[in-house]
Amino acid sequence: MAIGIIAQSALWGSGGGARVLARSSASTYLRAGGEIVWLGDAEAPLHPRAILVAGPHAPERDDVRVDPSGLVPWRPTTPGLDSTAAERLATSWRRLAAGIGAIGAPRGFGALIAGGPLEFPLTGACAPAAALARACARDDAAAAADAALELLGLGSGLTPSGDDYVGGALFARRLLAAGGLADRTAWRRAAAAVLTAARTRTHPISLTLVGDLADGLGWAPLHELVHALAAGVPAGAAARRLSSLGHTSGWDVLAGLGAGLGELAA
Repeated sequence: MAIGIIAQSALWGSGGGARVLARSSASTYLRAGGEIVWLGDAEAPLHPRAILVAGPHAPERDDVRVDPSGLVPWRPTTPGLDSTAAERLATSWRRLAAGIGAIGAPRGFGALIAGGPLEFPLTGACAPAAALARACARDDAAAAADAALELLGLGSGLTPSGDDYVGGALFARRLLAAGGLADRTAWRRAAAAVLTAARTRTHPISLTLVGDLADGLGWAPLHELVHALAAGVPAGAAARRLSSLGHTSGWDVLAGLGAGLGELAA
């Protein structure tokens, strides 16, 4: 029904062949053409690695074939930022955070947006999460990388909460650096250090997704959200769609975005 640009390229490279890596209730993760991609329901959010299909997304066999022909791939975009747009984005974020209860009950690192405490199993993550947010606010990429290392792999599931929070922060720094509002070279170096460490601290699927976020690539609701924030238009619907991802993944990425924008620094 729909496909992301990375998934399409991977399938063309593999001749449509793929092998199942993992299954969850929402997605079936595959390896195709050397890339990790996934099958999801037709109503699932798009991502550069997503393949959305009608009917069941969980094939019984481990070797599958997927035909991507006839589809125009989805390519994520981010807003171009100058100082005026960046200030509008920050102002819009503060407005969103002030009314975060309208989005839903924050879970995972999302509790930080509301100024609440982190719950188990994240109770020991308060200090590094705050350190990452403060480093982002100072545009201190090296300190941010140090804090991020303490968060990698923290939490359960294929994409632990700590990974999603770090990924959201790196996504925000990439967005700001692209507009000349953060040290592009320093943040590229920091992201490389985080990803190198993540190889031994988290699951390969999560490592891939953190790498995508560091490259400015995420789920469609995340891109919709930053476009809305930068334009100063209502962003609640996009934030709600983002927060619905996974058990806590959407909330974790959302909090990481706020940290990366320097808006969660206490």
